[in-house]
Amino acid sequence: MAETGFKKWIITITVIIASLLELIDTTIVNVSIPQIQGNLGATLEDVAWVVTGYAVANVIILPMSGWLGSRFGRKQYFITSIIVFTIASFLCGNATSLNELVMFRILQGLAGGGLISTSQAILVETWPREQIGTATALFGLGAVVGPTVGPTIGGFITDHFTWRWIFYVNIPVGTLAAFCAYTFIRETPKEAKGKPIDWWGIGLLAVAVGSLQTILEKGESEDWFAKPYILVLTIAAVLGVILFIWRELSIDHPIVNFGIMRHRSFAVGMFTSFVLGFGLYGSVFVFPVFCQNLLGFSAQQTGELLFPGGLCTIIMMPFIGKMLNRGIPAQFMATAGMFLFFVFTTMLSNSTLGTGEKDVLIPLLIRGIGMALLFVPLTTLAIADLKGPELGQGTGLNNMMRQLGGSFGIAVLTTIIHIRVAKHRSDLLTHINPYNNAFIQRLNMLEQGFIAKGKSAYDALHMAYAAIEGTVVRQSLLLTYDDAYWISGLVMLFSIPLLYLQPFKKAVKLPADAH
Repeated sequence: MAETGFKKWIITITVIIASLLELIDTTIVNVSIPQIQGNLGATLEDVAWVVTGYAVANVIILPMSGWLGSRFGRKQYFITSIIVFTIASFLCGNATSLNELVMFRILQGLAGGGLISTSQAILVETWPREQIGTATALFGLGAVVGPTVGPTIGGFITDHFTWRWIFYVNIPVGTLAAFCAYTFIRETPKEAKGKPIDWWGIGLLAVAVGSLQTILEKGESEDWFAKPYILVLTIAAVLGVILFIWRELSIDHPIVNFGIMRHRSFAVGMFTSFVLGFGLYGSVFVFPVFCQNLLGFSAQQTGELLFPGGLCTIIMMPFIGKMLNRGIPAQFMATAGMFLFFVFTTMLSNSTLGTGEKDVLIPLLIRGIGMALLFVPLTTLAIADLKGPELGQGTGLNNMMRQLGGSFGIAVLTTIIHIRVAKHRSDLLTHINPYNNAFIQRLNMLEQGFIAKGKSAYDALHMAYAAIEGTVVRQSLLLTYDDAYWISGLVMLFSIPLLYLQPFKKAVKLPADAH
């Protein structure tokens, strides 16, 4: 039964805060990595596991969260996840070694995976079915804005305090969320209690999804299959997925109920959520690297640039929910969102070395509107036909696919950047030869400039070549980032036909008390 009045809104605020905790922590650590590295005396390769460990644990627990909610009761599981996440945040802040920090981040990721999908399930059940669009829009505030503002918050805290405070800030928020959840959220039946636990399923799921996520997180930096452990994880992921699906389809009480795939909206929605994750996390990954490595922006400047787009998404979300409630087809809105995302990437793919803050503001605002038009309709289409225990299972799987889409997007774009920067550098170097008049003129101009500053002819020539090398490097990076934006946009554009495989929903008449 749906809630009304004050109780409905306090539950809504509680689950949004809880999901924001988890989603902000997905990206808040990224800008603090150098400080953590220096403080704990770790290599960059080792400290990267602070991010990877959280992501792997998160994606393992997501598909299991529906089963855990059914077994222990959704309210009890939700409160436990908040408490464990808050305690893990305190332990992360108090970590005295990298091993401790990674271990506590894994614990934080396991609790966080339970927060995100359970939050969505609670929110959808709290609101009337005819207002599912509004409920999804409110949940989307956290899901879309969290990863976007995470680097902004992380950069501010790191610049003004220490990296430990990026974890400590979770403690008062988590405590308040746990209290409100205990006080206001209604108990749900423990439908899986007393039924046998599928330990083999849990193990195979952990191996399959954990291996896949680790490959996506570490593959490019480890030169993919050049490292034996990546090859072993690939074999484990393939076998784990096959055996897990076989196991879940052959037993009476699976931890992941693949029976929900009978709903065409949900089955197709898994793919569209993957594409959404690719666009959401991929663009959030490429843009800060582009701004900081090439345009020379600071971490805080980059975060501040992302903020107006996030604010635009926040403003748009309630309107998108109302449009859905009034029966405007979700497919049409998602199509507009994918097209706007393509416009955003196309505009940034035309960037130059002279691109400034004002030049990226409009594209980011367009992305903010596009993300609002994407997240709410896509999520609504995917879960609209699910009820009862299926809702918890569906939200967990849907969130897992979005997370995997993001990891896949980052892995693909990182690999593309690695390959294309070498290709563009090779192409540009063909123009550096004694038969190219433009190159000779540029070299002579630079050389004369250094001589005018008092350098010897020998030093001036070497400095001129070094300056040209710096230009080649920057131009190679610029062309590469332009490629990455272009590819991201094409992935989104070519995914539009998927939307029309999902059935159209009839217009729903809003009740009189709806706002």
